[in-house]
Amino acid sequence: MPLSTFIFDLDGTLLDSIADLADAINRMLAEHHYPTQPMEVFPLYIGDGVRALVERALPPEALARGELDARVADYQRHYADTWNLQSKPYEGMLDALHQMHAQGHAIGVLSNKPQAFTTLCCDHFFPGIPFFEVRGARDDVPRKPDPAAALDMLASLGVAPEDAAYIGDSGIDMEMATRAAMIPIGVRWGFRDEAELLANGAKILIDHPRDLLNPSLLSG
Repeated sequence: MPLSTFIFDLDGTLLDSIADLADAINRMLAEHHYPTQPMEVFPLYIGDGVRALVERALPPEALARGELDARVADYQRHYADTWNLQSKPYEGMLDALHQMHAQGHAIGVLSNKPQAFTTLCCDHFFPGIPFFEVRGARDDVPRKPDPAAALDMLASLGVAPEDAAYIGDSGIDMEMATRAAMIPIGVRWGFRDEAELLANGAKILIDHPRDLLNPSLLSG
């Protein structure tokens, strides 16, 4: 049966945002005279939500002093200044999303990024894309890899999980899709590597957004 619905991760899947995320973290660290982090560590820091991102970036002494909550607030203040400096949709993504919608597929976004920033990024970088829902991290719903949010999004459309795919770039994304009984599609252009995607249940791997238009993929 053809897949009817596709839900996407945001950072590392739809949006190449790592430079702006790293910039905000390093501004927060520099503000408090902590060592900044090199770009190569950030692919492993991102994906579990903002609190985990900040916790991984902070030095042990800051965590020992109980600074995490305050530094999360500092990071979000800085990210409000950096979120659109270098971020951009991955090449070919906007066209693929438009074509998927034109073919009658429902498309949505589910991210561990805070709701306000998830909405802001989708509105700014994907204007005119009719997402059926854009959902970020909220206090009332557990984050990925818990499948509750994805299942709630599908239920709002009356779509069975087996008729839907989740597209992401991390093991967390693949685990969530598997737990939700959705089709897990891993992207090779994101922040994590192919081995992590496969180890966490990826059934399909794609190399470019245009692969989302492959009839064999859309058929499930």
